[in-house]
Amino acid sequence: MTATAETTHLGWRDWLLSDRPQSRRQARLGRAYVTWRQFSANRLAVVGLLIIIALVLVAALADVIAPHSPVIGDLTNAYLKPPGTPGYLLGTDDLGRDILSRLIYGSRWTLYIVVLVAIISAPIGLIIGMVSGYLGGWVDTVLMRITDIFLAFPKLVLALAFAGALGAGIENAVIAIAITSWPPYARLARAETMTVRHSDYIAAVQLMGASSLRIIFRHIMPLCISSVIVRVTLDMAGVILTAAGLGFLGLGAQPPLPEWGVMIANGFKYYLDQWWVAAMPGIAILIVSLGFNLLGDGLRDALDPKESGQ
Repeated sequence: MTATAETTHLGWRDWLLSDRPQSRRQARLGRAYVTWRQFSANRLAVVGLLIIIALVLVAALADVIAPHSPVIGDLTNAYLKPPGTPGYLLGTDDLGRDILSRLIYGSRWTLYIVVLVAIISAPIGLIIGMVSGYLGGWVDTVLMRITDIFLAFPKLVLALAFAGALGAGIENAVIAIAITSWPPYARLARAETMTVRHSDYIAAVQLMGASSLRIIFRHIMPLCISSVIVRVTLDMAGVILTAAGLGFLGLGAQPPLPEWGVMIANGFKYYLDQWWVAAMPGIAILIVSLGFNLLGDGLRDALDPKESGQ
């Protein structure tokens, strides 16, 4: 690095780390820079981020990088070929379909499930938790008792019940998982809200005539979002496993969709002799779940207000 470039880099860093920002933009960029430095200091968290980035790229470029069709097989020449067979790196299944291609296209369904569940369940839990924590009284009692009812059942069992009632299909599986996923976010948002609802700045906003809705969505929500983001990231591994479980039991994605849970169910009857049919999608689920867990741990450390203040 030349002296001029190093000087410029130091100037930008001093500008970002200034304790007296001159604008909101500078303050936001400074907070983002500090958060990234804390996150990148965790090597395992960076590994998790790279895994998720790889998942997104594979899903986006599936049409380009997949060597074969995910649904059309070759029973004559490619029936249950083992890994390493020329043209079939991870082997084939009982219909002569390339497992690698099915895993690549299956990454799209994994992202589809993860994103939809997060979009549906996180806002519901966040809103319920903030309203319950801020208003208190009978509203808090009613909302939290409903939350307790959902938390009383094992998540997978409850998802199975909803998926069975709604019917088989990946969209119904997403709805079933989302319905069972919001209670932890509600509990977390309620706890965050209760810690700040009697603070001085909330009292000042109330004296200025702000309505309860404005206080909840403009002043309390920004304080809860970071914790909810961390919890959502950590829960994504559980969402993937639940979706795979529903697919394995025939209540999620349906054949011939290359969803990883369906692939495991299809290969279960061959696990003694043709182990790769079920093992390869299982390994894919393991790697992606590990990536989300590592990413969530890193975000938890980076977004922790106590850590940020050090």
